[in-house]
Amino acid sequence: MKVFGDMASGNCYKVKLTLEQLAIPHEWHHVNILEGETKRPDFLRLNPNGKIPALLLDDGTTLSESNAIIDYLAEGTALYPTDRLARARVLQWQFFEQYSHEPYIAVARYISKYLGLPESRRQEYESKQAGGIKALQVMEGQLKQTRFLVGKDYSVADISLYAYTHVADEGGFDLSAFPAVVAWLSRVKAQPGHVTIGTRSPKHPGANRAT
Repeated sequence: MKVFGDMASGNCYKVKLTLEQLAIPHEWHHVNILEGETKRPDFLRLNPNGKIPALLLDDGTTLSESNAIIDYLAEGTALYPTDRLARARVLQWQFFEQYSHEPYIAVARYISKYLGLPESRRQEYESKQAGGIKALQVMEGQLKQTRFLVGKDYSVADISLYAYTHVADEGGFDLSAFPAVVAWLSRVKAQPGHVTIGTRSPKHPGANRAT
């Protein structure tokens, strides 16, 4: 299988982390967003929405949207629960990530880290802070009660939220105010197969090839 994405992107990192933790052989093809590569015809054939990540399976089937991809990859593994309510909780946290977390924390990070916090977007950057803090407070409340987001077991829900939370400081968020979140970040990092955002693991030969 082939993955098209950028390892510095939290949404792409979710996919990479899931692949590594499940030891799934794959090829990683780097896509440069800033150079407009997601708008090129060859990429739009993979994902007409023009966004990364995109997954290309061996039979030519394609799949997009990061959380959909990691749920597909994790189906039938310990990362995706079989209990009906637990599965719904996974989806609950993934919807939370996309609607209440990523629009604030990831966007603030992008404006600061990738755009250099230009004056023209400073107001937008500052407007993201309250929403990001609220999202972290929700996570803090849950993680004071459970080791992982869906209970005692690590799951794709944790991968979904870890991706941008562990680099939230790059968006101006002080994680020291959320000790339960910080402790959870350490637990996630300690999981077998962990790989750092922005890097490629040498474990799978195909994982190191980029085009």
